[in-house]
Amino acid sequence: MAKKTHRVERRTDALSRERIIAAAIEILDAGGEGALTVRALAAHLATGSGAIYWHVADKSELLAAATDEVIARVMSEVGGGARPREAIRSVALGVFDAIDVHPWVGAQLFREPWRPAMLEIIESIGGRLQALGVPPAAQFDSASALVHYILGVAGQNAANARVHAPDTDRSAFLASVAAQWEALDPAKYPFVRQMAAQLRDHDDRAQFLAGIDLILAGIGTVR
Repeated sequence: MAKKTHRVERRTDALSRERIIAAAIEILDAGGEGALTVRALAAHLATGSGAIYWHVADKSELLAAATDEVIARVMSEVGGGARPREAIRSVALGVFDAIDVHPWVGAQLFREPWRPAMLEIIESIGGRLQALGVPPAAQFDSASALVHYILGVAGQNAANARVHAPDTDRSAFLASVAAQWEALDPAKYPFVRQMAAQLRDHDDRAQFLAGIDLILAGIGTVR
């Protein structure tokens, strides 16, 4: 009796770099950086590893290209006619939301800040600061403060979300932490206890934008 052989079905349509990057983003979103390998990507696309290597050199290039793609989408959604301050807020919130959906993006932006993704963020913010009339001598520090705040808070927010199970009730969790704060020694932690009520009901995105507004207000005083 003839022995049956099992063959892997291969896709017959053309494989493009764009399709590879889109598949890499799907794998990264589902399993994080550890899940992305050339072998896993080839299986996801029903192709061979050689076909992947024809378009990208290695995992590092895949991560960088995927990050560039995610941030490019954010930049494309920023209205060209928006006033400078509103445009900065739009860029900031777009990056915040993108990192919330794609947590791996934040780490990659810090890992290779010379890549197009980071350069697009800096250019978009810096150009608006110039339009606001920020003095040239203060533009570097102003842009750096905004970019580091955006990436730091967005990354921390994404990290916080990953610490807890997907089905964690946010309101119940914050209420529990607020209750712990309220129970602290009032002589040692008067301010923390005062913040407990706001912690219980705060909105992450609104609080993030409040921070952007505070930084912009400070930048506005520079002459």
